[in-house]
Formats: sequence, structure tokens, C-alpha cells
Amino acid sequence: MASTIDIDFPVHGLLPKKETGAASFLDKYPDHDGRNVLIAILDTGVDPGAPGLQVTSDGKPKIVDVIDTTGSGDCDTSTIVEVKDGEVTGLTGRILKIPDDWTNPSGQYHIGVKPAYDLFPRILKDRMTKDRREKKWDPPNRVALAEASRRLEEFDAKTPSPSQDEKLIREDLQAQIDILTNFDKKYSDCGPVYDCLVFFDGNTWRACVDTSEEGNLGECKLLASYREERQFATLSREDMMNYTVSIHNDGNVLEIVTNAGSHATHVACIAAGYFPDSPERNGVAPGAQVISIKIGDTRLGSMETGSSLVRAMIKVIEYKCDLVNYSYGEASNWPNSGRVCDILSEAVKKHGVIFVSSAGNNGPALSTVGCPGGTTDALIGVGAQVSPAMMSAEYSLREKLPCMQYTWSSRGPTHDGALGVCISAPGGAIASVPNWTLRGCQLMNGTSMSSPNACGCLGLVLSALKAMGVGYTPFSVKRALENTAVKVDNIEVFALGYGLIQVEKTMDYLVNFDKQKESKVQFTVITGCGKRGIYLREPRQLIKPSEFNVSIEPRFCDKDICQTEQEEKINFCMEMCFTCDAAWVQHPTHLELMNSSRTINIKIDPRGLQTGVHYTEVRGYDVSCIEKGAVVRLPVTVIIPQKVEDTLNSEMSYSNVSFKPGQIHRHFIQVPHGATVAVLKINSTDLEKKCRMLIHAIQVIPQCSYSSHEYEKFLTLSDNGQSTLTFKVTENRTLELCIAKWWANLGDVTLNYSLNFHGVQIDNMSPVYHGADGIMRYDVKATLKPEEISPSISLKTLCQPLKPTEYKIKCLNGPRDVLPNDRHIFALELTYSFHIDKSVDVFPDCTLLSSMLYESEYESQIWMLYDSNKQCLGTGDAYASKYTVKLEKGDYTIILQVRHEKKDQLEKLKDLSIVLNHKLQSSIALDVFNTWPKAINNKKMGSATIDKDDLYPIYIGPLPSDKIPKGAKPGYYLFCRIPKGAKPGHYLSGSLTLFKDELLSKPGSVQFKYVVTDSPKKNKNGGKDKSEKSIGKEKTKVEEYDEAVRDLKISWLSKLELDNPLYDELRKTYPDHLPLYMSRLQALDTSKDRSKKLVEIIDLAKVVSSKIDQNALLAYYGMKSDPRPEATVIKKDMDKQKEMLIEALVKLACAEADILMRENGGEMEEEEGALLPEVTLQDLNETYQTLQRWIDLNDDKMSQFSVLHAKANQQYGRALKLLLKQSEDKPTPDMDKKCMEMYKKLGWTHCENYASNWMLVKYPTSYRPF
Repeated sequence: MASTIDIDFPVHGLLPKKETGAASFLDKYPDHDGRNVLIAILDTGVDPGAPGLQVTSDGKPKIVDVIDTTGSGDCDTSTIVEVKDGEVTGLTGRILKIPDDWTNPSGQYHIGVKPAYDLFPRILKDRMTKDRREKKWDPPNRVALAEASRRLEEFDAKTPSPSQDEKLIREDLQAQIDILTNFDKKYSDCGPVYDCLVFFDGNTWRACVDTSEEGNLGECKLLASYREERQFATLSREDMMNYTVSIHNDGNVLEIVTNAGSHATHVACIAAGYFPDSPERNGVAPGAQVISIKIGDTRLGSMETGSSLVRAMIKVIEYKCDLVNYSYGEASNWPNSGRVCDILSEAVKKHGVIFVSSAGNNGPALSTVGCPGGTTDALIGVGAQVSPAMMSAEYSLREKLPCMQYTWSSRGPTHDGALGVCISAPGGAIASVPNWTLRGCQLMNGTSMSSPNACGCLGLVLSALKAMGVGYTPFSVKRALENTAVKVDNIEVFALGYGLIQVEKTMDYLVNFDKQKESKVQFTVITGCGKRGIYLREPRQLIKPSEFNVSIEPRFCDKDICQTEQEEKINFCMEMCFTCDAAWVQHPTHLELMNSSRTINIKIDPRGLQTGVHYTEVRGYDVSCIEKGAVVRLPVTVIIPQKVEDTLNSEMSYSNVSFKPGQIHRHFIQVPHGATVAVLKINSTDLEKKCRMLIHAIQVIPQCSYSSHEYEKFLTLSDNGQSTLTFKVTENRTLELCIAKWWANLGDVTLNYSLNFHGVQIDNMSPVYHGADGIMRYDVKATLKPEEISPSISLKTLCQPLKPTEYKIKCLNGPRDVLPNDRHIFALELTYSFHIDKSVDVFPDCTLLSSMLYESEYESQIWMLYDSNKQCLGTGDAYASKYTVKLEKGDYTIILQVRHEKKDQLEKLKDLSIVLNHKLQSSIALDVFNTWPKAINNKKMGSATIDKDDLYPIYIGPLPSDKIPKGAKPGYYLFCRIPKGAKPGHYLSGSLTLFKDELLSKPGSVQFKYVVTDSPKKNKNGGKDKSEKSIGKEKTKVEEYDEAVRDLKISWLSKLELDNPLYDELRKTYPDHLPLYMSRLQALDTSKDRSKKLVEIIDLAKVVSSKIDQNALLAYYGMKSDPRPEATVIKKDMDKQKEMLIEALVKLACAEADILMRENGGEMEEEEGALLPEVTLQDLNETYQTLQRWIDLNDDKMSQFSVLHAKANQQYGRALKLLLKQSEDKPTPDMDKKCMEMYKKLGWTHCENYASNWMLVKYPTSYRPF
């Protein structure tokens, strides 16, 4: 039978509005579609050119302003130049042609430079790098490589037996191939680099970004700050990245605003997109206007920072935004506090902003709500739901499933007992994304999508309330949501919150109860220790009934939100009644509440409750108006864990557990005393299909984020498949084992699974071993049952503590960093310097402030790492290990910025140390022994079986000095095995593994630190007797004095002017003293007038070489061994002579090469009246061959002359190879220019352009601004 074709596409499921009643509300009230409502989108930055974000439904500009509060788009334009002949020279060196139609009365321009890749998100940078390589690099490089290969093949065919000179020709040809091949492998595009101009046209500040990269400013768009003219431009047709500008600090800072990802544009379109030709694709509130505030830092891969959020709230308050949507968040160590949370709450409580935020995507386990959305009481946290219409339109599921919460949607309660999720909304949509993605729209899902859906719904409500003249506050709106959201069958309260948001019901509630006495009041409900609810889940809390004193306090709105008369506070009185639907909760029935804090007593008796989770609320109602719902709520959550009954095996089993799509089974287990590791074995009984499961295990530890004690694993089980998973557990605390079937994985499945506990503990669970401790004993114990152990220590990180070399505290300039009431923000900048000996991956860690963002007492911490040329190589924040930077040998600087509005808070951190973590290329094993004598004799232990509760000693000794990493110093520590170069002050960090079983070894390991001590000092005399000082008779004190005076005078030759008579005086007195001539030679060679002293350099170099018996030197170095008793002293003397000979010959050769190149029309300037000796290419080649007898031609001492020799022979490939090596060791602008000269000589224009562009990035004039 032929199937029918359904041509009615379910467009209402693409951007869901029916589920919340938004669609019916808009049908009923078409003019209340968000008009007169301003929504701030705090996110990655909205693309002003994206579809649906141009105008509102009533013709107003959709986007009011586009702001970047991260600083990632800032360009320093403090350099001021004046126009001359219609041109200025940009910081790139390009000539910038000023268009005739520009108006600039002063003639002064602020100039700066900005690499395009600083403005691009990673995905766009990757695309542009690939495109630019394919178009600009690969074709010319293939041609050049093919030509070089052809020439080498021809040479080899013509010259089967090359002479010495011909070998150099072949080396040159091979060098060209090597260079081009290596470039191809290591190609790294720095991207376009733009000159930026800012000027004042008499009325406003304007900016132009030279996107032509040729100085043709007439081809580039001239922009004012977006808020003034609402214009944007596109960087190029290739990238399609739209940008706007804002200009600060009288033209000294240009803020170039792009987006750090596609997230914000999608979010904005959900909340307020407007498509006049396709209204079915409209956002929830198409009449609302939007402010785009970029808080996702491009430098950090779109991570938010505290400073960007504080700046964002300054803008939100300045613009008097009605709503904020915040689809961001992190796990926090404690809820509802911290500098950033306080600033966010201040905007709500003092300025009337309604703040809607995602609850998080870290479910399905309980207590996984993110900060700030799920943990901050001033905010409205939103969970994510998926409806049947969404399943069909967005996900193309074969079957329609019932409405459910997404599996990953975070769940409450918070660690302090608050519900966490306030409401839910549809958590997926197909909506607009930025133009640079080269697609018009995209499917995204997450609480990031449910939050703007709910925010759009509130936009409709506020639009209606404003039109009707009905007052509201953030608190009355939140109460309306809690009392009108609709419950959904089979969705737990921890995921759903108070229900699915309903637009019309929320509006009706606010209209009907507008004049109620609590409309201007927020009720704070606090239990002991400042907690916002009652949350009992640990065994010790469940033994007996508990009583809680709960304070209830009304807090009136700030005067900036609504005018509250003193009489209202005086007259406030509410007679309250309390109710609770749980028999195990006892509470008072009534309370008279006035404008002060009142306390009631709540008693919880968890005895008799079944295993599992139990939730209820103590709700307070105004007896005068019960129909408005609860005005006060106290959440109560009690979790009753199972005990492990099988104490012999410490195992729990679950058989024939069935799962439907989206179904979750939670098991709460009291982790046995002594347990350290859990093993989950799971298998499917289905013989026909595979299933996708999410395994989530959580333990709640005081003042620790859920992520610190979390295990999460997506698992695909094949038909009749099985899997074994292991994770760390903490003894005597409740473990939630949450097993969920992925919501979109169709079909039912039945699983069998078991959880088995193991326990091996060490008497110090965070061992730190100091290299001077000798042999250290630790006792290991099997705590649950006999266990097989095989202790091993692996050190993987060298940790280098750094102290600041400089600090400064400055008051940040400009309105971006001034909070309401003129509260200026201060920034502490700490500078750290360090040296790297060899290539290594590092990540800096400000340990005092690590892993804290919203809950930190400081506004933010961000660091930038620079090389010796001030090029920024990497940026990081509080989450240290996310930001690894690869460094080569050289000197580096880290600048760390911490911000706060109180200067004295920053003063406390002026000596703040950080740790620079070096990732070791291979881990270091620290041997473990089972007896003290075996530790002495270095006989490592193997495996052993220990009985339950038995103590088994293990011993650890110091690392041999040859295993300590190069560069490690005393006080450094290692996370297991000491790398070469570790020095006192450093430490090694790694893990101590106890279990033999590989499955148990990782979760059962503990962190181990090894502090490095001083290495044994080597005898500088090579072990010889100190009496072997010199050959012949000993010197008298007078002779020693005369030599010391002579040497002192010689040391001053390089510091005095060349015409000082000291050299001539010394030469007469010491005519055969070689160091005298060498000192003079060095002074001549380093002189600024070197080009005028070439003759003297040549003559003096010949004098030095003539005074050294070269035959005697050759004879000495030809000896296999020297049996003479004074051999050490002789060798030292011969080595000195050899070094002086080599240096003299190199300086001679370089001077000859300079003369030769001058005669051949090289780059050197002509000397007036100088009579230079004639130098031929043959002379140069002979010197080159002479040097071959004494030094390896690849030695660094030869590099300068080798380059000159190659250039003189027009062997530019060989010269370039040497220059590139020098540049790698120590990059400088001069070295890069020399390389560019060689590219030009070789005809490699693509390499010349490549190097020229990189120079603009590698050598900035100042550090990148924060």
C-alpha cells in the first residue's frame, strides 16, 4: 500500500511557543509581543547581520547596542599621528590613505593594530587558516618545491662526483628543498593584520579598520560606536565576520566587537527574533529589543570571566534593561555568594532587572545545578524540556514520545537546600546563527535554549504589564512564575522546578495581585548557617529527628526599583498560615509577620521513610488571600540511602531493571567505611538492539563543587553487551548512582547491573615527600576485604613556584569600569619572569584563586603569557589546566590581573605566588619498596596481597639526581618522577597508585608530590688535586698582583673609546699576551663604527692567529690521551688557545666577507677615504676551509660567517637555513628581515609575504591590553 506524504511541516516545533502558551498569547494580544521591552543578551556576542535580528515587529532597530566587555577585542589606539599629504603611516608600516570625504578638524589620528585572528572564534580561525593556505600558500609553495627538486636532480645527474665547492652547491639546493618542505609541515597562518584609525570628526568619535590590508581606507567602512548610528561592517567576504566598534577613553581604546561563537545569536533569535516574511520562525517576543553584551572571551575560547560580567552589569544598569538572559554557568564550590554573584544580585535587588539564567546541562544526577542560574536566589533558573512537537520538527524522531525533561538538564537541590531550578521551558530550537558559520540557522539544545525561551515569555508578560500600567518587581514576577507554572506528569520537581512557564497565567497573576501588600517585597527564608532550605542526605543526619530554626524576613525593594513610602514599611503586616503535605515534617500553623525578621521552628523526622529521595515544601500563605498561592516557600529534601548488606563482598546488585526513553533510575547508597573505589558492571539483556545510556555518579561534599566528586559516562551497550566502569568514592557519605536511558534513544531496554566497593587506604592520603627525608614509610591498609596491591609512583608534572617581580595597582580608567554610585574598580597587575631551557608545554596556576569564578571574593583573575618580544602566546583564567601553552627555549613573562572595587583587598595579594606547571615529556617513576633494607639496596617491590584491616608498610626513597628534570630547583615539586633540570624550590607532582588491578588503579590513586632538594655539587677541578694550578714554578704575590692589574686593564678595553691610548700602552708592555689582542679585536668587532675598522680587524685577527702555534695545537688534539701529570692544566691552556684561534678566524672571515660584498655592490655603505684590501671569493673560501679544520661548520660560533659565506657564493638556500635556525633560537626583527631578504633573492614571494605578516604579530610595541 502506498504511503501518504504529509506536506504540513510542523513548523511550530522548530522554535516552540505553544507549550508555554506564548503562541496563544500572541494571537490574543498581538501588540503585547515584547514591545517596549529591552533584553540584554549576555553571551558570546550577537551577530547584528544575522537573519531575524534587524528590526522589531513595530519597526524599531532590533539591536540597540553591541558591546564587548571581555577586552578581547580591545585595540590600543593611544599612539597619535598627524596627517601629512593626505596620508599617515600605520603601526604596521603601511601607508594609510585618508579619504577626502573624511572630516577631521584636528588632523590627528589615533592608530593601532589588530590581528584578525584575535577577533575570530576557533572554528572560524580554523576555516580561514585552511582556506588561506589552499589559496595563498599551497600553489606557490608547490611550484617552488618542484623547481628546487628539479634543479637538484639536474645537478646530481651532471655532477656524480662533486668537488668540495660543488658539495656546497648541492648543500644549497638541498637546503632549499628542506626549507620549503619544513615550511609545508609547520605552516601556521597568523591571519590578516589590520591597521586601525580613530579620530574625532567634530561631533563624534569614528573608527576605521583597514580590512584592505593595503592602506586603501576608502574601501573600508567608517564607523561610529554602534549605539550612535547602529552600523556594522564585514571584515571580508571570505570570513563573513560582522563587526561593530565602540570607542573609549577619548579615542585611546578601540573596542572591536565580534562574536566568540554562534551561541549568542541563536539565543537572541529564540528570545526576540523577527521574520516579517516567515512569522512562524519568529522568536518568542518579536517586538522586544536586544542589547548584545559579549561576556565570552575569545582569548579563552568563549569562557566567561568575572570582569566581563561586572562590566556587563554596569551596562545593563546604564541601559535600564528590563530582562537579562544568561545562558552560561559553571559548577561552584558554594552557592549564592561571591563577588560576581553579589554584583548580579545587586542588579536585580537594587535596579529591578529580571535576570533569567540557564540551570545547567550537567544532569541527570541531583544537585548538579550550575552557578549562577541554579544557585543564586535573585536569579530565575530555567530547566530544559522537550515536547513531542520538538521531537518531530527538530530531531526527526520516528516515534512521538511524551513530554519529558532532557536527560542532561541539571537537577536541584542546591547544596544549601534551595530547589535550584525555578521553572522549565522548551530547551531546543532551530534558530539563526552568525553569518560567518555560512548557514542561516542551526539546531541547538540545552538549558542555554530554554533560558531565552523563558526570557522571551517574560518579555511578552512585561510588554503587556507596561501597556496596561501594571507595576511589578523582580520578586513579584518570580512569585508569579512559581505559582502559575504548570506541572508536567512524570517529571520530578528537581528537574522541572515549579513547572513549565505559562505566559498568560503569569500575566493574569501579576495583574490580579498587583496591589497586594507583598508586591514590593522579597521574602528571605534562611535556616541555620545561612542555608536556603533543608537538605538531609548523609547517614549522620538521618539517625534522629532534627529541628531547624528558620528566619523569615520581608525586604522591601530598593528605591531605584519602585517608590516605597516609609508608611508602607511601618504598616506592613501579614498574617500567615503554613502548610506541608508531608507527615514527617512538623511546623507551626501561623505567623504574624511585620517588617522584621521572625523565626519559626521546623522539625524533620526522617525515620521510617523509604529508601530514595523525598521532597516537600513548607509553604506560607497570606490568610487574607489564599488564592494567590504561596508567598513563602521552604524546600525540604531528604535522601534515605541504602546500606550495603553484603559486607563480605561489599556489593549491591540490581536485576531486570527496565528503561524507557528518558527514564532515570536513581540509587542512593551509603558508601561503606573504608571504601575508596566503586566498580559498576552493567549488561543489557536485549538481544536485538543497542541502547545509549548515561551513567552519572555524584557525592555532595561540603564546600566542593559537584564536579569535584562526579563521574559521568555516556555508554552505548550493544545487544547483550556489557561494560565495566570504575570511579572514586568517599567513605561514609551518600553516593547517588544515576542510570538513565538517553531521551532520544527509542525502544525499551532491560539491564542488569551491580556495584562493588573496594578500599585500600594509605595513612597519608595527600603524601608530600621531600628529597631530604631519606627513606619515608607509609602504611597501606585494605579496609573492606583482602586486596592485591602493586604500589607505583608516576610523576608527570614539574611545578615551578614563581614570585612576582613587580606589582602595581591602578584605578581602571573609563566608564566601563565604574559601578553605580561612582564605585571605581581597581586592578592589581602582577608580573612574573621565568626562563625555559627546552621546548615544553606549560600551564600557569594561580592556586589561591583557582577553580573559583562566581563564588570568588575577587572579581576575576586572568593571565597573559608573553615571550621576550611581547608577543602574547596564551591566556588563561581560574581553570588553569584548560589553558596549556607550548614554549620553546627562551625568556618569558606572565602578567596576572586581579580586580576588585576595594583597593585594600588587592593589597593583600601583592606578593601572590603562582605555580608554573611543566608537563613532562615522559613520566618519572619513583621506586617503591616493601622493606627498609630493600629500599637501601634498591630492590623494588612487586605485588602483594593484604588482608582486611592489616597494615602493609611501603617505603619511598629519594630520586637519583640524574632523574631530576633539567631546570628543577629546590622547592620545586613533581607530580611523580623527577625530570632532569628540576632544581631546589621546584616540586614534582603525580600520582601514587595502590591497586594492582588496572581498572582500579586510576580511581584508587592519590596525588603525590616530590619536593626537589639541592643536587650534589660536582668538583670543578674534575676530581684532580687543587695543587695542580699551573705549569712551572709558583708565582709570587707581586707577580699575581701585576697579572691582576693587567687583566683588569684589559677588561676595560671594550668599555673605553677605541682611540683611548690604553691598548697601545698594554701592547708595548705585554707584546705576546693573546688575551690583550682578543679583547681589542672584540672591541673593534662590536663597535658602532665596525664598518670603518675592517682593515684593523683583519690585521689584528692575523696577528692573533700568527701568535698561536697551529701545528702544536693540531698535534695536541691528535693525541689519544695525555699521560702527563699536568694534563688538566695543559688541556685548559690548549682549549683557550683553540677558542681564541677560532674566534679570530671567524672575525677575520666576517670582515673579509663584508669587504667582498661591498665590492660586489652588497648592502654595506661606502666608506669615505678608506683603503680596503682586495678580497676575492677564493680568499673567503680558503678561510672557510681553514675554519673547517678547527670547528664543526654547524657550530653556533660559525653561524654568522657561514651566512656571509653562503651569501657571497650566492647560495641563498644555505644562508636561509642558517638564518632560520638562528631565528628559532632567538627571534628578532632584524633576523626576520634578513630571512625576508633571502626569500626575495630566491624568488619565494609567498614566503616573503608570509614572514612579513608574521612580523606584525611577533613584535608588538607593547603588551596586549587586558
